[in-house]
Amino acid sequence: MTPDEIQQTAADALTLLPGLLYEILPGGRMQGREYSCGDLAGGAGDSCKVNSTTGKWADFATGEAGGDVVSLLAAVRRCSQSEAATELAERMGSAPPATTRKRPEPAQVWRPGLPV
Repeated sequence: MTPDEIQQTAADALTLLPGLLYEILPGGRMQGREYSCGDLAGGAGDSCKVNSTTGKWADFATGEAGGDVVSLLAAVRRCSQSEAATELAERMGSAPPATTRKRPEPAQVWRPGLPV
């Protein structure tokens, strides 16, 4: 995914964020507009916070932080932002079409013209 596509996916995913937080960080709870849990594994506690309207997040125990839901999912899954954005796009039903590789044409075999 291009940086623009990742950014657009992050913006689109904000509508899914409250429900998504319970899935990817299962040990947490909502406190006003913030979702709190113990860590990026979703453990019990309060050191990891996610703003449910903006997607900004921080794990104050480790110092990890990010500005959107794509970076949050990438941190949780330990994957690239492109992979996280692709997962979110698939969840929303807006995944970009997979690039298909065109098979190369078979090389034409040279055949001598006989008789010359």
